[in-house]
Order: sequence, then C-alpha cells, then structure tokens
Amino acid sequence: MQVTDRSFSWYDVPAEVKDLLVLAAKNWDNTTESEKYINEALAKTTDTEVLVTAYRYFVYKYKYPQALQVVEKVINNIKDAEKFPDDWEELKPILLSRSQDPQVRLFLNAYAASGFVLAKMGELEKAKEATARVKEVDAKNEFGASIILDILTRPPEEEED
Repeated sequence: MQVTDRSFSWYDVPAEVKDLLVLAAKNWDNTTESEKYINEALAKTTDTEVLVTAYRYFVYKYKYPQALQVVEKVINNIKDAEKFPDDWEELKPILLSRSQDPQVRLFLNAYAASGFVLAKMGELEKAKEATARVKEVDAKNEFGASIILDILTRPPEEEED
C-alpha cells in the first residue's frame, strides 16, 4: 500500500495530524508503532474525520475498548454540535425528520458502530439497546444495526439428537 500526504487531502486538519495518519498507515504491520501515531493524532485533534479514522483503525486491529472510546467521542461531538437532547424519545423525532442530514447520518452510523463494538466486547444488553434504537429510526436498514440486533436477539437453534 502506497500512502502519501495526498491520501488524506480531504482532511481539514493540520499537516502534522495528516503526517501522523500517514505514518500510522505506513506502519500498519507494526501495531505498536502505528497505534502510537494514531494516538498522537488523537491527542492533537478532535476532528470528526480523524476520530472516524481512529475508530476504524482500532476495530481493524481488534482493539475494541479503544474503538468504543473513540466512537463515543464521535457520538458526543455530533450530539453537542447539533444540540441533541439526552433523552432518546426526544431525540428520535429529530433524527427521523433530519434523516438525510450528513451529521445525522454520521451520528446514526456511529451509534450503530457502538452497538457492534459493544457486542464484540460482550456487552450484549448495551449492544442490543444501541442497535434497537438505531433500528427505530432506520427504516431503510442503512446503518447495519438491524443485522446486529437480529444476531443478538436470535433464539438459539434447537439441537438435534
């Protein structure tokens, strides 16, 4: 994989952060080294695109606690920026009415991702809650929450003798 500074040209973050992301990608096979660069980038910015990159990095590296921590930052950043209410019942109609808004879509994607990570960590009840909430506002099943919820709630198959 050839990674250059231009690989991250769409990021509106300082060059130093882009350089750290490039170094993380170039050192992918050395998890200790690449993770160091990801964490340095996270220490320098709370930019949502960088957070999403870090979340994906941690998922691909099977570092679920770190992935959850980062995806929760994405959720909270959007929630704060959009002034979303804490109560899900109050938030639900807002999400439904703004379902095509890029920030809402990213919020729902991150919320579904949190359910996935929680499931991978064995936090099944929390995973079910997160994915069920996304399913409530995702009529087109665009965010994958329905699949995760189905897996989490599927009754065990009956054993044959």
